Amino acid sequence: MQITLLLLSGFLFSVLFGMVIIPRILVISHKKRLYDVPDSRKVHTTPVPRLGGLSFFPVILMSMFLVIGFRLYFWDMDSSSLSFNMLYEYLFLFVGMTLLYLVGVCDDLVGVGYRYKFAVQIVSALLLVLSGNWFGSLGGLFGVYSVPAWVGIPVTVFIVVYITNAINLIDGIDGLASGLCSIALSVLSVIFFIRMQYVYALLAICTLGVLMPFWCYNVFGNANRGHKLFMGDAGSLTLGYVIGFLIIHQCVSNQVSPELPNPYMVIAFSTVLVPLLDVIRVVLHRLRNHRNPFLPDKNHFHHKLLRTGMRVRMVMVTILCVSIFFITLNLLLAKRMNITYLLFLNLFLWSLLHLSINRLISGERGRKRPVRNSDSSLPVFL
Repeated sequence: MQITLLLLSGFLFSVLFGMVIIPRILVISHKKRLYDVPDSRKVHTTPVPRLGGLSFFPVILMSMFLVIGFRLYFWDMDSSSLSFNMLYEYLFLFVGMTLLYLVGVCDDLVGVGYRYKFAVQIVSALLLVLSGNWFGSLGGLFGVYSVPAWVGIPVTVFIVVYITNAINLIDGIDGLASGLCSIALSVLSVIFFIRMQYVYALLAICTLGVLMPFWCYNVFGNANRGHKLFMGDAGSLTLGYVIGFLIIHQCVSNQVSPELPNPYMVIAFSTVLVPLLDVIRVVLHRLRNHRNPFLPDKNHFHHKLLRTGMRVRMVMVTILCVSIFFITLNLLLAKRMNITYLLFLNLFLWSLLHLSINRLISGERGRKRPVRNSDSSLPVFL
C-alpha cells in the first residue's frame, strides 16, 4: 500500500508540475515567437510553439527526487528499494538524459545537424552501457542466446539510438508520439510494479505523468488561440532515451539465464513496436528510391493513413489502437511461442496492414481521378 501511494504521488507531482510549467512555456514561446513554421512536409498549417518538451526532463527529475526524498525522510528505505547499483545506474542515466535534452533544446531553437545528434545519442547510449545495462543474451532470437560483450555492447548502443530516433521520427501529428509513449510507459510501469522493481516503475510513471497535460494541450489546444504546442526534439529525444533505458533494463534484469528464452524481452519491445517497424519501412523506402535515409519525407505511417482520407485525429486514434493490438498480441503469445516465430508473425501482420493501407490509398486516388463524362467536357470526380 505504501509503495502504491508513493507511485501515485510521483504521478500526481508530475501532472501538477506539468500543468504549471507548460502554460508558462506557451506564454514565453509566443512572446519570443519560437514557432514550428508549417512547410510542405508538415501536417499543421498554423505556426505552433514547439518547446513543450522543455518541461519533460525537469519535471521527471523533480517528481522522482521528491518521492524518493519523502520516502527517505519519513520511512526507512530498505536495500531492495534503493541500492548502490541502482544509484549508479541512475547517475549515468541522468547524465545521458541531460546531454540529449540540451541537444534537443538547441535543435528546437537554432537547429542541429543530424550527424551531431547521432554522435550525442551514441555517447548517451554508451553511458547506459557503463551503468551495467547491456545485452548479454538475445533471448533465443534466431537461435542465439548468450553473446559476448563485443557483440552485446554494440547491439545495446544500436538499440538505444534506434528507439530514441524512432520516437523522434514518429512525432508527426498531434498526440501520436506522446500517445504511443504513454501506452508504452503504462505497460512498462505495470510490469516493473509486478516485478517489484519500484524505482523503475517510478521513473516510468513520472514520465507518464508529465505527458498527460502535454497531450491535452497538443491534441485539444486551439492553435489559432495560441493554446497548442508541440514537444519538439527536447521532448522526443528525452522520451526515447527514457523508454530505451526502461526496455533494456526490463530485458536485462528479468533474464533468468543467458541460455534460456526471455519472454520479457518480447513484451518490452512490443511497447514501441509501431515506431520501430515504421522506421525500418521508411528507411528501406528511401534507400529503394536512392534518397538519403536521414532526410525527412512524407512516407511515415501517419502520412500514409492521411492519404486514405482519414482526419488527423482519427489517424492518431487508429495508430494507438494498432499499438495496443500488437502489445496485447505479444503479451498473450510471449510465453507460448518461440521468439523468432513471434517476430516473423509481427512482421507479417505489419506487412499485411500496409498492403491494406496501400489498397485504400489506391482506391482513394482512383475515386478522385478526373474522368470525362460523355455528356459534358467537365471532369467528374468519382
